[in-house]
Amino acid sequence: MAASGKAGTALTALREDLSGDVFAPGDPGYDEARTVFNAMIDRKPAVIAQCESETDVVTAVRFARELDLPVAVRGGGHSVAGSAVADGAVVVDLRRMHEVTVHPAAKAVRIGGGATMSHLDRACQPYALATTGGRASTTGVGGFVLGGGSGWLDRKFGLAVDNLLGVDLVTADGACVTATAEDHPELFWALHGGGGNFGIATSLTLRLHDLPDMSIAFLLYLPEHGPEVLRTYRDVIEGGPREASGAMLYLTGPPEEFVPPHLVGTRMCAVLLTYAGPEEEMRRLARPLLALPHESEIVTAIPYADLQCMIDDPPGMRNYWSAEYLTGLPDPCVDVFCARGDRMPVPTGTQHLVWAQGGAIAEGPADYPVPYRDAAWAVHPFAIWEDPADDERCRSWVKDVRADAQPWATGAVYLNFTGDEGRDRVVAGLGAENIRRLAAVKGAYDPDNVFRFNHNIRPH
Repeated sequence: MAASGKAGTALTALREDLSGDVFAPGDPGYDEARTVFNAMIDRKPAVIAQCESETDVVTAVRFARELDLPVAVRGGGHSVAGSAVADGAVVVDLRRMHEVTVHPAAKAVRIGGGATMSHLDRACQPYALATTGGRASTTGVGGFVLGGGSGWLDRKFGLAVDNLLGVDLVTADGACVTATAEDHPELFWALHGGGGNFGIATSLTLRLHDLPDMSIAFLLYLPEHGPEVLRTYRDVIEGGPREASGAMLYLTGPPEEFVPPHLVGTRMCAVLLTYAGPEEEMRRLARPLLALPHESEIVTAIPYADLQCMIDDPPGMRNYWSAEYLTGLPDPCVDVFCARGDRMPVPTGTQHLVWAQGGAIAEGPADYPVPYRDAAWAVHPFAIWEDPADDERCRSWVKDVRADAQPWATGAVYLNFTGDEGRDRVVAGLGAENIRRLAAVKGAYDPDNVFRFNHNIRPH
C-alpha cells in the first residue's frame, strides 16, 4: 500500500487506532502473518489487521471501505482455498479474539471469532460438556460453524449450525448486529450454512450437551482387506446407535509407536470408530472390526478434546480436498472406493475417508441451507503433500475420487470441504432453492459484496 496520500494517511490512522498490530508489505512479520494452513496459497494482502476486539474489527472494516478495498476474514486460516487471505485486500485477522466462556448451567458457550476447536473443546472439557466440532483441533470455529459444521458428534448432537444460538456480526458498513432466532431472524437463517458472506463473526454462541464419556477404537489393516473392512464398518454403523461415528480411511502408515516399523511409509487402511459413551459399550460395538485380521489397535476411553487433536495435520503442507455425499454405501460403491484407495498417492499425508451421516443430522431443521443433511454417507478425499512435484498427481486423484462417486452422489456438498470448484458447486452446497433467499439477505447486509473471498453468494 502506498505510504503517501489518502492511503498512507488512512494506514497511519489505522496503526494508531487499532489495539492489535497492523502489517503492510515490507513490514517485519508481514510474511508470517499472511501464511495460512495450505502451503499452496501465496497471496499478498494490502493490509493485515490483527484485531483484539469488536471495536478493532469495526475500525478495520471502516478503513477498508474508506479505501474501497475488499475484505478477507481470517479465523483459523484452514480453508483449502486460502480464503483467509487475498491479494490487495484488507485481512481482518481474528486470531487474538479467541476467548471462550462456558455457561454450564445454561449449557451454552460463547466463542470468540478467532477461536479454534482446541480453544472450544479444552474450555468445555472440565464441565463434561461438548458440541459438534470439526475433526482437527486447529480448525477455526467461526468458519466451521457458519459453513454448516460436520464432526464426530454430529450423528448424536446434529450439525454445528443445529446448535447455533446467536452470532455477533460486524457488517459491511461497520455496524454491529446480533443475529438470533428473535433478532434479525432472516440473517440468522442465512448464517446456518451461508458462511462468511454476510459479515465478520466476532463471537458465536452454541448449545452444549452432556458428554461424560468418549471412547474410540483405532484399527490398522493391510490394504488388501479394505473392502471387507469397509463393509464391516458400514454394517456396524448402520446397525448401531447414533452415538457411534468415525470413519474408514486409507492413509500412509505414520511413524508412530502404534504402527509396526515395517509398515511405516506404506499404504494402509484404518477404521476410527468413535463412540459418545463408555468404553465397554464401544468394545461390544467394535467386535466385528476387532475380529478382522489387523496390524495394530488402540481401544480406549479418551477425553473428547484429546480425540479432537488425534489426527491433526501439520501446517506448511500442500492441500487439495473435496467431497461427495452419497445416497448409500452398497457393495459396488465399497469396491470402487477401495479400488481408488489402492491408488492413493503414497507416501504422502493424503487420506481417503468415508463416514456415515444419519441420526441427528438427518433430523435437523430441513430449511437451513445445508442440503447435504439427507445424505446417508460422505466421501472425503483429503490430499496433503509436501513436494510441489506431486501437485498434479494428488489433485488428479481427488478429482478421480469425485468422479468415482457420481453413481451414488446426491449432488449436494458441504462447502467447507471444497475449494473453488465453480459456481455450480456453490449452488449445490447451499441448495438451489435457497440461493434466491440467501442473495436477498446478502443484498441487505453486504450489497457491494465486500465479503467475497468465500463460497460467494451474489447480492440482489
